[in-house]
Amino acid sequence: MNHPKLACCNFLEDVGQMRAFALDYGFDGVDWTFNSDTLPQNPAGAAELSRAIQSLLPLEVRFHCAFAQTDLGDEDPGQAAAALRTFQSVCRLVAQLRGQHLTIHIGLGRDSTLDLSWDHTLVKLRDLVHFAGKFWLRLCLENLAWGWTSRPELYEKLLRKSGAFATLDIGHAQVCPSVASQQFTVEDFILPHPERILNAHVYDIENSNGHLPPRRLKDILPRLDLLSRLPLCDWWVLELREETALQTTLAVVKEYRAQQQEEAARRNSPRVTAYSSQP
Repeated sequence: MNHPKLACCNFLEDVGQMRAFALDYGFDGVDWTFNSDTLPQNPAGAAELSRAIQSLLPLEVRFHCAFAQTDLGDEDPGQAAAALRTFQSVCRLVAQLRGQHLTIHIGLGRDSTLDLSWDHTLVKLRDLVHFAGKFWLRLCLENLAWGWTSRPELYEKLLRKSGAFATLDIGHAQVCPSVASQQFTVEDFILPHPERILNAHVYDIENSNGHLPPRRLKDILPRLDLLSRLPLCDWWVLELREETALQTTLAVVKEYRAQQQEEAARRNSPRVTAYSSQP
């Protein structure tokens, strides 16, 4: 079993409150999400963000893009070029912030892939992976609840052919059509490339109300077991943006970790052998 760091999202606007909350509840880091409204648009904004990130120390920070309908493989050449510029800008920014991990999506905010090109997506994703590598960034592709990345066989191709790393969202994996129909299992998102998964998003499921916490450990136990066997997945983001739901999920994950530690202690304890006193 690995011992991943636990992270929460930057769900509080006040960075001081965010830091205090994370430390009070024993989190190791913050997963910082950019969207079109929060991405700095000028050097002054970037400098302000840098100060905010620095103020989170000693918490580790990793980065996550949530840009709806911003796709490298958009059939519209203008939109595709704009998406590439946006992602390259984020790579430069994260490098300036001394980040090492950046998670992106394909098809976020869309209900169809008809206006996306598979071939262009693959080529541009590979180009972006190489671009990020110039800044020593590990670019991670997240699986969504629908679309190409919701299908294990296509997700595998995108990762393998682009060279991208992965962020595994266990809530998306649980509800995606491929798994809900029992054509695949959640484990099928992992089996072809366990060494490429660096981050995980941990909660129960996503539905029309958003991300839902597990009610009990049993709800997510098999999925946590899968994550625990991944050699490089050392960052578990409890991806809930409401405090009560986040605390509920944290309690479940802590219960899981306690059970794992108890099992490890039992396995490692010396066995006592009884010897007869008879000659």
